[in-house]
Amino acid sequence: MNTSVTNTARLLGAGLRALLVLTLVTGVLYPLAVTGIAQGLFAGKANGSEVESNGEVVGSSLIGQAYNLLLKEGQETPEPDLKWFQGRPQNGLGTNSVNTQYRLILSGATNRSADNAELVQWVKDAKAAVVKDNSVPGHPVNPADVPADAVTSSGSGLDPAISPKYADLQVQRVAEKNGLPADRVRKLVDEHTEGRTLGFMGEPRVNVLELNIALKDLAAAGR
Repeated sequence: MNTSVTNTARLLGAGLRALLVLTLVTGVLYPLAVTGIAQGLFAGKANGSEVESNGEVVGSSLIGQAYNLLLKEGQETPEPDLKWFQGRPQNGLGTNSVNTQYRLILSGATNRSADNAELVQWVKDAKAAVVKDNSVPGHPVNPADVPADAVTSSGSGLDPAISPKYADLQVQRVAEKNGLPADRVRKLVDEHTEGRTLGFMGEPRVNVLELNIALKDLAAAGR
């Protein structure tokens, strides 16, 4: 009987020591090591790929954001602020029903098929809005020139970038709204166009937040 009790005590002691060691290694040392390496070698990415303007964090280069006017009385959907380049639509992401105290970031696709009537109507409405918003005197937008990313949300709904074609389509409108030469705004787009990753992965793209920060600086300089 004493032998049995002793063996049990030894097993419990060994189990407790294993638990403490594993807790120390996997719960303390490993996270500290990973955090230290990330902060030392990839601080920007580890801290959320923050984008700054005038010394203040204004967003992340990985997450798209809306550029809208303040809601007017009686409005449910804000209107886009047309002096800025606009990103992709954010339809189909639903609403936050878990914690209604905060506006949490939602990510997800529309989960609708290509022939879904609601999705088709979204695309038609978005296309009409793009044509209307970006047609300025002397530079009407041809509906056939509206690219797919201008009327559809991305798989995550949080895509921070648009195609160079969609950015170029907005140049005339942005230039007019900000009192800038169109060729200078177009050059700004060219300067912020990234090529394919490693030369063959993905598509050329323009980060909307970074482009709008550069636009703000250009408009402030009056050039």
